Amino acid sequence: MTIRWLLAAVHLLALGLGLGAVWARGRALRRELDPAGLRRAFYADTWWGVAAVLWIGTGLVRAFGGFEKGSFYYLHNHFFWGKMGLLAAILILELRPMIALIQWRRVVARGGVPDTGAASRFGQISFVQAALVVLMVLAATGMARGYGVPAP
Repeated sequence: MTIRWLLAAVHLLALGLGLGAVWARGRALRRELDPAGLRRAFYADTWWGVAAVLWIGTGLVRAFGGFEKGSFYYLHNHFFWGKMGLLAAILILELRPMIALIQWRRVVARGGVPDTGAASRFGQISFVQAALVVLMVLAATGMARGYGVPAP
């Protein structure tokens, strides 16, 4: 019982952390990216990554580790599949910003100045991802209340 509670708590804390981090990253990427601006973007991006690891990790354990309703419930719930579709969209949208930010970090670590021409676009992607996270919350709360289960 305690492990279920702790997994749920970490899962929800990761949500708050991730939503705040991706929003902060979006704001940082739409501002001036001088050295201080890059630090803000990198900091927010790091926390977005930490949140993703916590969120996905605890989600997998909760859904398929025998701690919650059981994998049968999740795999047969339309809201769960909607939530997974939203997660897939977030991850697909993350590919270009993630690769670019890794490259930028390498350039900065070598003392260079990265080409941040796509930063504004990556900022917009971050805001779209934040909206998708909110939609995931709607799907998750519906699923937790029994919605999305096919009629017998």
